Parts: sequence; C-alpha cells; structure tokens
Amino acid sequence: MKYVVIKCGGSVFDSLPKSFYENISELHQSGVWTPIIVHGGGPLISSMLDQMGVKSTFINGLRVTTEEVLDVVEMALSGSMNKQIVRKLNAVKGKGYGISGVDGSLLEAIPTEQAQEQDLGYVGEVRTVNTSIIENITDQGFIPVISPIGMDESGQRFNINADMAASSIAQALGAKLLFISDIPGIYVEENGVKKTLHYAGKEKIEQLISTEVIYGGMIPKVQSALKALAHSVPEVSIVNGLEQNSLVDFMDGKMVGTRISLDKEMPYV
Repeated sequence: MKYVVIKCGGSVFDSLPKSFYENISELHQSGVWTPIIVHGGGPLISSMLDQMGVKSTFINGLRVTTEEVLDVVEMALSGSMNKQIVRKLNAVKGKGYGISGVDGSLLEAIPTEQAQEQDLGYVGEVRTVNTSIIENITDQGFIPVISPIGMDESGQRFNINADMAASSIAQALGAKLLFISDIPGIYVEENGVKKTLHYAGKEKIEQLISTEVIYGGMIPKVQSALKALAHSVPEVSIVNGLEQNSLVDFMDGKMVGTRISLDKEMPYV
C-alpha cells in the first residue's frame, strides 16, 4: 500500500475549498494512494484560549504548553478541529475516520530537547508511531484524520507540532509527505519581486533560516521535511491548498509549490 501523509495547518483550514476534500476522496477511491491527514489548529486553539482567559506564548513557532493550555489544545484539536475535517470529508463521500495520537497509543511521545532547554512545558516529539492502528483503519476503507496529541508510557499528554507529527508518521510508513499551506511554498525576493522557490535543498534552507527569510512557524515545517527525507520519506513538498486541484497536480508530478530535497545540487528556480 502506498501512503501519502497530508498535513493540513489550522491557519488554512477555514479557507480550503470543497474541491480540496473532493481531491482527497478521489485520490482515496483511485486505489493507488492511501491518504492520511494530520492536522493542526493553531488559530482555533488561540481563540479558545482567549475565550477561556488562559495565557499562551510561542518560542520559535512552538507553543509553550502548561497542563491548563494542554486541556484546551486537546479540546480544540481532538474535538472540534478533528471532527470538522471528518465531516467535510464525509460530505464528499470521503470516509474520514478521526483519531488522536493518544488513541491506541498511536503516537508515543517524549519531551522535545527544546522544551526541556527553553521550558516549553508539555511540548513533545514522536518517539514511536503505532502504525498498526493506521493500517487497521485504512484496511477498513477509511481515511485516518489524526490530531497531534501524544502520550508517554505514564499517560502524560504532550502537544506535538503538527508538522513534526506528520513527518514522523510519514517516516514510519515510508510515505510521501505533503504540507498544505495558504501560500505556494517558500518565498524568496529577487530585485524586489517575490517568487516561489520551486526547489530547496538542505544547504539553501539552512541559509534561508539564518537570514530569517524562513522564520516562525515555517522553521519547524522545513526542519520536519529535512528530517523526513533523511529517514526514508521519498518526497516532501509544500503546496498551496487554496489553488484548485493543487493536490491532484502534486500527485501527478507537476511542478507546484516548493519541493524540498537533501540534494545540495538541486536547482533553485
């Protein structure tokens, strides 16, 4: 079975057209690729935190997560956001199946090194992916929709960056990895004009981070991409989900968005 992990950020969710979900459904029904959705939900989390009067801050694109924040994060991601995506898939006959990384110990988590060094609280990274859970869901003809809350062996929950969770799941399955964004990929500026970088190698990405062309939430995205490529993931791209049929174009091998590679000789367009 050939998997493609599709990471859908919370910032783009409300703007995704119906055709995006139709593309996923069509991809699933083709029988060639099995899609898996991993989603974030940052704006919804921030809105719910504000409504409940819970303070929250970010360090390098990662949310500082106390137990109080974690309760709201789990409510927003595993509850509201997860089920909204399932409903949108099912509305186009997509057979979505919502699940959290906590369910069945799907995502076994540990604190990130950064969380320990910078006191980020319960911010975790994936130690192990229980792929049998995903395989059981897909074998029954469903599309897994996964919220990135993990848990360690003691039952402690962790907030996992959705880009990193998607990368870990893709690594465990040897799947293609696609980051859905509301922009066409990584932007660079030449002669005062913004253009999309269609190819970006490891060396180029590190340069763009150091010069702050890549910043904030894009940093964990590209770092997750490079880690995935170093661990058996055959292809990673960042694609604009707002463009009609961008998902289909990507799967057909057309040049859309930014393709990330470990190859420093990759041409930069």
